[in-house]
Amino acid sequence: MRKGFNVLLIVLIAFGSGILGSVFYQYFGQKNFMVNHTLEEDMPNSFTSDRISREYVDVPINADFVKASNESRPAVVFIKSIKEGTNQSYSFRDMFFNFFSERGPSISSGSGVIISHDGYIVTNHHVIKNSDRIEVVVNNRKKNYKAEIIGVDPSSDLALIKIHVENLPYIEFSNSDLVEVGEWVLAVGNPFNLSSTVTSGIVSAKGRNINISKDNFPIESFIQTDAAINPGNSGGALVNLSGKLVGINSAIISRTGSYAGYGFAIPSNIVVKIINDLKEFGLVQRAFIEAEVTDIDEQLASKLGDENITGVYVAKIVAGGNAEIAGLKIEDVIIRFNEAKVKDRAGFDEHLAYMRPGDNTKLEVLRSAKIKKLDILLVNSEGDAELLKNTSIKSEKLGASFKSLSKIDKQYFGIDYGVKISNISAGMMKDMNLPNDFIILLVNNQKFSEAKELVRVLENTKGWISVKGITPEGWIITRSIKVY
Repeated sequence: MRKGFNVLLIVLIAFGSGILGSVFYQYFGQKNFMVNHTLEEDMPNSFTSDRISREYVDVPINADFVKASNESRPAVVFIKSIKEGTNQSYSFRDMFFNFFSERGPSISSGSGVIISHDGYIVTNHHVIKNSDRIEVVVNNRKKNYKAEIIGVDPSSDLALIKIHVENLPYIEFSNSDLVEVGEWVLAVGNPFNLSSTVTSGIVSAKGRNINISKDNFPIESFIQTDAAINPGNSGGALVNLSGKLVGINSAIISRTGSYAGYGFAIPSNIVVKIINDLKEFGLVQRAFIEAEVTDIDEQLASKLGDENITGVYVAKIVAGGNAEIAGLKIEDVIIRFNEAKVKDRAGFDEHLAYMRPGDNTKLEVLRSAKIKKLDILLVNSEGDAELLKNTSIKSEKLGASFKSLSKIDKQYFGIDYGVKISNISAGMMKDMNLPNDFIILLVNNQKFSEAKELVRVLENTKGWISVKGITPEGWIITRSIKVY
């Protein structure tokens, strides 16, 4: 009997200990766990100190957020991008009950900035990418305006669109080169047609390269800000305290997809160059030096014998190209571009983005501990110094624009033929699920190099059509479709 009592006593003590332990965990252990978890999710290790110190920054006494907001908000619009004939998602029930139902349009949205009184609007390329129809809602106007695409530039994630309306409020540009780290800025967007939202913060850094562009020759030199930028704010304005444009909001870094303290904007000086080219030529006049440069990491710095060296390292040079002709050599370190210091690859790409083919640029390079000065004539994607004409062919039937491959594309992919497609909308190319900037190599095993001939064949072929080509990421794929 005594033994049974002892066993019961031990069980009761164990049970009580379990209850007590659970209470302690709820009030102490779990609380500490949740705090640590929140810190890990919301404040990535590399920026934790920035987030903490940010709380103690005082707003300057003369900061007029109201004035800047009133100057910029009327010029920020809501953009609705509509893609016909697709569904955004399917449920398990749809597989059985709605499998044969007609597919409806999918709608995505973002923001845009009016830059002229006659309706020119700049936004992100990814906001309107693959759209069949674009609608714009101007702030404080209860009317949708149909927009036309003037031009797009995936390399900088910018697009220029236009609505046919006069006397619109617009934002003036500021010189983004003069923006300083620590300067107060406002992020203005029109997410979900909420008649504009405004958040404030400071410029955290300049010349950020976050490797988000899928383009072969991306332009990434972002202004980083801790002003809150959320989905739907893409394409909106980053303005200074005078209400002038210093950047176009483009991206965030977040584990959740929502604001986590790090927003990125395309500098206004790059925006001006890109939209002027799109407006004047219908394409961006990219300038090249026919050389590949990289950032200098610890290993390279050790190889060069200077751990404090800044600039970009010349890793590759096109044989017979303009860089080789000018005297640039592999292992040179470019330290200045037209008198401006070059700190890294992002800064070098930004300087190059301001230039056009035919421009002369002066480089200072470090070679064997000596400084060399070089003059380089910048060239276009074909390797000459002429401004390019928009030679793409648009086919409504095929739902895309077609362009013969440039010299740069051929060198990049290691091919000598093909036709690139872009601006895909409703049509055969979309039905085949081909991405923008896809390079068509073969149609029914026939090679193509001329865009005009490829369009003629595709528009007039009946029956099964098989297309083989290269994705922007370099994958070779084949797609087939039956045309009646």
